[in-house]
Parts: sequence; C-alpha cells; structure tokens
Amino acid sequence: MAARSRVKTAYRPTPASGRQAALIALRNLKMARSAHAYVRGNTVRFYEWLESLESHTLPEGPPVWICGDCHVGNLGPIANARGHVEIQIRDLDQTVVGNPVHDLIRLGLSLATAARGSDLSGVIIATMIEMMMEGYERAFDKACGDADGTIESPECARVMMRQAWKRTWKNLARERIENTKPTIPLGKTFWPLSRDEKRAVKQLFADEVVARLATLLRSRDDGASVEVLDAAYWVKGCSSLGRLRVAVLLDVGRDSSRGDDLCLIDIKEAIQAAAPRYPAVRMPRDNGQRIVEGARHLAPFLGERMRASRFLDRSVFLRELLPQDLKVEINQLARDEAMKVARFLALVVGKAHAMQMDASTRESWRVELQCNRSKTLDAPSWLWASIVELVSRHERGYLEHCRRYAMDSATR
Repeated sequence: MAARSRVKTAYRPTPASGRQAALIALRNLKMARSAHAYVRGNTVRFYEWLESLESHTLPEGPPVWICGDCHVGNLGPIANARGHVEIQIRDLDQTVVGNPVHDLIRLGLSLATAARGSDLSGVIIATMIEMMMEGYERAFDKACGDADGTIESPECARVMMRQAWKRTWKNLARERIENTKPTIPLGKTFWPLSRDEKRAVKQLFADEVVARLATLLRSRDDGASVEVLDAAYWVKGCSSLGRLRVAVLLDVGRDSSRGDDLCLIDIKEAIQAAAPRYPAVRMPRDNGQRIVEGARHLAPFLGERMRASRFLDRSVFLRELLPQDLKVEINQLARDEAMKVARFLALVVGKAHAMQMDASTRESWRVELQCNRSKTLDAPSWLWASIVELVSRHERGYLEHCRRYAMDSATR
C-alpha cells in the first residue's frame, strides 16, 4: 500500500482590507460546529433572552465584580508574575459590577450544553446543577480559605495543572505562533496588519508604562529594553471575532536568542459589556480600564499582568501570554467526571465572588442561595428554571443559525 503523503495546507492570509467579512464568515462557521460553541459565542443573545424570561424572578446578589461571560472555556490555569499557577477565570471582556447570579446561570447553561453534547441524560444534568451549587456555596462556607482541599478536582483539571507546570516558552511558541523563531508566521491564524496598525504598535510600546508590562516576570530586569520584533492581526476566539486583536512579539533585553527574553503580548479591543451592571455603582468608564479592574478583583494572577491603553482611538487592554495559561477544554464528559467538573468550576467562580465580600455579606448571600429549593432538586428553583429555558432557546437559535449558515454556503 502506498504511503499517504502528508501535505500541509497553505493558507493565504487575509489582507486588512478584506478582514471584516472574512472574520464574520469564520465566526459563523465556528458557531455552527456545536450547540456548545454557539452558547460560547452568543453572550449578547444570552442576556437578551435572560431578560425576557418571565417565569421567575432572580435574586439580587451582592454588588461584586462578575465575569459576565462565565462559560466553561473561560476558566483555566493562570500563572502570575512570580511563577505560581492556579485555576481562575481567564477571560474578563464582559466583566462588570453586577449580580453574581448571572455568572451562575451562564456557567450552568454552559455545563448543561456540554453535557447534552456528551449525550448525558437530563437526570445527570439536574445532578450536575446540584453539584455546581454545592461547589459554589463551599467557597462561602470556608470564607475564601482552602476550600479546594475539600473538593476532589476532576481529572481534566489535574491534567491541565500538570501540563501548565511543565510548559515552557517553546511550548507556547509552537502552540501560538507555530515556531520558536523571533517572527510571527502569516497564514491561517495570523494576518498582516495595515500600515496604520503597524505604526500604532510601535507607538504603543514606545510608552514606558506599556513597555514595562513585558518586564514584570521575576526573571526579567525591570529596566531592560523592550523592542518590537513582529506583530500581526490575530484570528482568535469566537464571540470576539471581528474586533481588533493583535499579537506582538517582543524582545526583552535585546537578547532574543534566549527563550525567556521573548515575550508574546495579546492586544484586544475592549467594547461595551453586554452583561448588565448594577445601577449607581462605580466602574471605570473606559472599557479597557473596566476589564483590567475587573480582572484584578476576580483573577488576581491575570489582573496583575494586564494594562489598559488606546490603539488607533480604540480602547484596548494588553496582557502577556505565559506558557502556563490554558483553558478548560471539554470534548466529552463521562457521568462521574461531569459531577466533579461542575462542582470544581463552580468553586473557582465562588471563590472569585467571595473574596470581594466581607464575612457578613458572604453569610447573607449563602443563606439566600439556600432559599427557593424543592424536595426534588437541591438547587434554587430560579437557577434550574433559567437553565432549562435558556437551553431551549439556545438550541432553537443554534438550529436556526445552522440553517442560515447552510443556505449562505450553498449560494456562494
């Protein structure tokens, strides 16, 4: 039998002039791949549908910074500047000072659609929501102490943490930019910048405050020089596709022959949050500053590595990507693993909320969460009703999206 030839597909990068249409087409493709992907890419519709629900009233939780887009893929291992690693919330584009209930419903919806994609029954999903509430409430019982010591980590979390500790710059480079040379290869993932965008990148890192973001790590000299080696438009994400996204490769200390001296910065456009904020609360008016402030409260490891700035008159935020930064990937869930995942991820979210509350607020919120429970479900009735209704609406929306995508594809 003749050996199958392995030919690597050559992708032609899209020029800046045709970028927007190509990004919209790619986003529609990604959202058509699965109902779970549709949920992850549809934050705006999530809040529109949530607001329209009339079958129940949501409790008003304490005003704290919330993720706003708390689906499974937005949690994972994060390293801080000193090399410590924890599983925290890793995407704060939608963060606002709002109702923590919204994070619970978003996480429950994400877990439910992941479970349905794994062909788990509705009985299992109901039990997952119970386990989710057990994990979330545990964070308040322990007052942000070592609550994870009493909850068994799911296998996927343990595997990810082991991977995170072992990863180096070479792993990050091969995964993100396909090679370890000091360039960003153009192709499927990276597209060329316009002249104005290239000029804006240079100007951005000429700002000493922004440049210092690259010297935060304990292994780097605070006064080291920072030079832009390469930059490209980054085709990344799902709900964020269509916004400005730039990857910048920096040389710290003018010695790019050493892996630790290379730095990969993610520049991302910050737009108005879809998540509703509480009225009469103080938040930065600039969206980039809002995201950085929310990260500092919800995910301190990430927040300390972020900066807000302006890029071509757009609000943006920057963060250095570290090899240890990973996201939770759930392709298939077995029954027992599904319970552990739900409980553990809810604990992570609960700790992020709880550490913003004083002792009396934590206790009153824990008591509120114990209300409105039936004899047949050990979870608040408003949570279960919201998830059931939203699963139904997202399933219908997903099928309509696929129908439109198929029709559009047939006419091309």
